[in-house]
Amino acid sequence: MKLIAESGSTRTEWALVEGEHLIDRVFTDEINPFFQNRREISRSIRLGLPEIYFKKKLDQVYFYGAGCSSDEKKSILEASLIAQFKTPTQVESDLLAAARGLFNNEAGIACILGTGSNSCFYDGNNIVKNVRAAGYILGDEGSGSALGKLFLSDILKDLAPKHLTTDFYKKLQITPADIMESVYNRPFPNRFLAMISYFLVDYTEDEYVYNLLTQNLRNFFSRNVSQYEYQKYPLRFVGSVANAYSSILKNIADEFGANLDIIKETPMDGLIKYHATVL
Repeated sequence: MKLIAESGSTRTEWALVEGEHLIDRVFTDEINPFFQNRREISRSIRLGLPEIYFKKKLDQVYFYGAGCSSDEKKSILEASLIAQFKTPTQVESDLLAAARGLFNNEAGIACILGTGSNSCFYDGNNIVKNVRAAGYILGDEGSGSALGKLFLSDILKDLAPKHLTTDFYKKLQITPADIMESVYNRPFPNRFLAMISYFLVDYTEDEYVYNLLTQNLRNFFSRNVSQYEYQKYPLRFVGSVANAYSSILKNIADEFGANLDIIKETPMDGLIKYHATVL
C-alpha cells in the first residue's frame, strides 16, 4: 500500500492506494516547507489526517508540494513525514506532480493554474525546462491570484462596472479597507487574491469579466507557454482556475495554435496510475 499526497497553495490531497485502486482520499490544509518548520508540518499532518492513515502498513510515501523545489526544503518535509509514518519517503515538487499526473511517461508541456501558476516541459521522465513562476508579485500569470489583482485594482479605482462592484461588496461582505488590509497586512495575501476568482465564475457571460479572464490567460500563454515548443507537443493543465475556466482556456489555446487536450482539477488520478506502474 502507498500513500500519495499532493499539496498546492491552499490544500493537500492525500490518497491511500493499492495498485491503481483508491482505498481512501482526504483533504487537509496546505503543507509548505517554505512557510512551515518541521514541527509545524508534523503537527499539521498528525492533526489533519484520520488515525487510520497512521495505522496502515505502508510500503512508500510520495509527497508532492509547493515549496518543495530545493533539497533543503525537501529534507524538512521528508523528515516530518518519516517521523509520522516510519516509512520510506520521496518528496518532489507540485510541478513534477502535474507533469507525472498529466503525462505519466509521455513528453509534453504541463501547466498549473490555481492559486499560483507554473509550467514546464517534461520529457516523460524529468522536467527539462521550466519558465520561472516568479510568485504572485512578479509572476503567476493566469492564476487566481493574478486574476484577483486585476479585478481588485479595477474595483478600488472605480474602473469595474457598477453592478459588479455592488455585487462584489454585497456577496463577500467586505469594504475597500478590508481589501487593503488583506493584501498588505494579513498572512497569505495570495490566497485572498485567488479567492476572487470564485466570485467571477458566476459572471463569465459579462463582457468585462470575459475580457478580464482572457487578458489573464493570454498573459500566461505569452509569458510562459510561448517559451516552449508548444506547437510540437501536447499541452495539458491542472488546477482550480484551469478547471473553472476551461472553455475560455481552450479558446486561448486555439488562438495560439496549441494542442490543449486535457484539463484536470488535480493531478491525483494520474499520479495513482503513475505510481502503480513506476517506482
